[in-house]
Amino acid sequence: MHNFRELKIWQRSIDFVAAVYELVKQFPQDERYGLVSQLKRSSVSIPSNISEGAGRSTNAQFRHFLEIAMGSCNEVVTQLELACRLKFITEEQRTTAVDEAFQIYKMILGFYNKLE
Repeated sequence: MHNFRELKIWQRSIDFVAAVYELVKQFPQDERYGLVSQLKRSSVSIPSNISEGAGRSTNAQFRHFLEIAMGSCNEVVTQLELACRLKFITEEQRTTAVDEAFQIYKMILGFYNKLE
């Protein structure tokens, strides 16, 4: 079992969630229950699954939750791409957020591989 609050992957993903919440403030009101909701939920899923997995009793169980967190990173990237194509965010905002999502993904994957 791990103290998730001490994990860099959890800390960085929490910061990412805050950035996503800030980013979606500029989306149109009619997207509140659409893409805004999806982006919030998928970004929150990243640190949530890291923390849930950290509380499991085996590394195999923890790895399962890290896999879900990596899947949520990919989900966020897809939603950011859509937001950019729909002109809800700029290309620069998309690039910044997608780059951060990929960095978090790589960090989770590195940690995942160490748990073998």
